[in-house]
Amino acid sequence: MNDGTGNRGGNTTIEQALARLNFKPRQLEPGHVWLAGAGPGDPGCLTLEVLAALGQCDALVYDALVSRDVVAVAASAELFYVGKRGGQPSMKQDDITALLVRLAREGHRVVRLKGGDPYIFG
Repeated sequence: MNDGTGNRGGNTTIEQALARLNFKPRQLEPGHVWLAGAGPGDPGCLTLEVLAALGQCDALVYDALVSRDVVAVAASAELFYVGKRGGQPSMKQDDITALLVRLAREGHRVVRLKGGDPYIFG
């Protein structure tokens, strides 16, 4: 039965919807770094895996092309802005790598979030 909102049988939580998809996100491990893509910039376009990772991370290292709305998804994370936009101030790649290694060695659950697809121009 449809209640007029598109839901069958009433309110569906995100957890219930994910359970119906049989989606079980990977757990971020302390001391590990995940490379993730922010997609086109709208939080609604994040993959389920990236959404889950942002909810679990306690350190987020992100680029200039990542929107504020997407960064806000990682509400409990410490934020590290590294720039990476042509012609603008940014950290050198060696310094970004050193930051990622340091955060991982400190036992953080780290997400390195890049705008778009992280494996293109990344």
